[in-house]
Amino acid sequence: TLFRSVSGIGQLDYAFIAEETGKCFFSPEVFNCQPPDTGNMEVLHLYGTEKQKKQWLEPLLEGKINSCFCMTEPDVASSDATSMKCSIVRSGDSYIVNGKKWWSSGAGTANCKIAVVLGRTGNASSSRHKQHSMILVPMETPGVELVRSLKVYGYEDARHGGHFEVHFNNVQVPSSNIILGEIGRA
Repeated sequence: TLFRSVSGIGQLDYAFIAEETGKCFFSPEVFNCQPPDTGNMEVLHLYGTEKQKKQWLEPLLEGKINSCFCMTEPDVASSDATSMKCSIVRSGDSYIVNGKKWWSSGAGTANCKIAVVLGRTGNASSSRHKQHSMILVPMETPGVELVRSLKVYGYEDARHGGHFEVHFNNVQVPSSNIILGEIGRA
């Protein structure tokens, strides 16, 4: 796992550390183990290309940047990924991302530089479980719009980057940004 190969400790050891750091609201940021960065770091470590690791994983591990994870959508039951509407469509040497995401963890962090976006890439004839991919979308890419911060149980939770509604409107990213190097493998 990422923990053992980077830090020398395993997942079980990390669980004890997470329990202790979870007792203080600022510990995850101090120790660079806040969600969604930890999950995104693991995805990049396990499935990213060397270029993706150099460009995004290294600065995440160093705490120089933050990330967000964009999966849930407002108009569908997003706990079932087969119902997603966000599209990732190939266009020459690029992919075009279109869709609405919400409860996007970490998107409001001022230092959030990259989004890991889950969307539909397959065609209708593909197995419904092989129509999804994850793609890296730099937050400054034209067409990425932070729409609004969402409240959790009536409270703002922007301290750690919050949960935001994020729209992707004809967002064009290089084809090298797809995770796992091909579509339909998320």
